[in-house]
Amino acid sequence: MRTRFAPSPTGPLHLGHAYSAILAHDEARARNGVFLLRMEDTDMERCRAEWEALIVEDLSWLGLTWDEEILRQSDKIDIYNARLETLGESGLLYPCSCTRGDIRAALAAPQEGVVHNIYPGTCRGRTMASRKPGDALRLDLSRALEALSGHVLRFVETGPAHEGSHIVDPEQARRTIGDVVLGRKGEDIVAYFLASAFDDADQAITHVIRGEDLFEFTAIQVILQHLFGLPTPIYHHHRLIRDENGKRLAKRDDARAIRKYREDGVTPDDIRRSLGLE
Repeated sequence: MRTRFAPSPTGPLHLGHAYSAILAHDEARARNGVFLLRMEDTDMERCRAEWEALIVEDLSWLGLTWDEEILRQSDKIDIYNARLETLGESGLLYPCSCTRGDIRAALAAPQEGVVHNIYPGTCRGRTMASRKPGDALRLDLSRALEALSGHVLRFVETGPAHEGSHIVDPEQARRTIGDVVLGRKGEDIVAYFLASAFDDADQAITHVIRGEDLFEFTAIQVILQHLFGLPTPIYHHHRLIRDENGKRLAKRDDARAIRKYREDGVTPDDIRRSLGLE
C-alpha cells in the first residue's frame, strides 16, 4: 500500500485536514505500507512557504512521519505542461479565451456546496493553431470519450458513502463534467485533478484517501488516467469534519486550526479522541 496526504499550503491545517492525514497515515502504518506528503502548491498567488512550514510542523506534532522527500507540484509545472501538450497533439484540447475569473474558478479544488457550471462550449471548435497568449486549455470531453470508447472506465471505492465498483458513464460525464479547464500555459497553472492524477501515478500511489467532497472529481480523474495510460488507484472518500452547525470546516476557520489547539495546550491524543481516531 502506498498512500499520501496532499494539502495546499494556502493556510493553516484544521481538524478536517488532521482527520484525513491521520487516517491515511495510520492505514499505511497498519498495513506496513508507505505514507507520503505532497504539497499541491500550483496556485502561485496563494501558496506560501510559511504555510508549508507550518503544515510540516503541525503534522510532525501530530506524530505523523512520511517515508520519502516531500513532493512539490510547483517543481513539476514543466512536466505537467509537456504531458498536456500531447493531448493537444491528439486533437483532444482546444484553447479558451473566456474570462480569467471563470477559468481560475474551474482550476481550483472543489468546495462543498459550490455548483459546478457546465461550460457551454463557447470556444469549442477553435483549433490549437488559433491559440493566443493567456488562453486556457480545455479538454474536448466528447472527443476524449470517443477516443476511450473501447475502455471500461472503472474505479473501486471503499469509502462508506459510495462503497463498491463504479463505472464512469459517458453520457452522465457529458452532462455533469463538460469541457473542463486543464491548464493555462504562461501562468504556470494546472488543474487540481490533472496534477493529482499525474502525481498519483508518478508516486505509485495505490490508495487515495481523501474527503468525500472530492468524490465527484474521481470520474474526470479516471478519464484522464485512461487517456494517459495511467493506473487507477483504489479510492476511499471519508466523512467530512463539520462544525456545530454541520458546515464543512475550511481554512478560514482559524479557531479550529491545529496551530491554535497546540497553543492552547491540547495534546495529539486529545485531537485523535475528538476525531474518533483513538
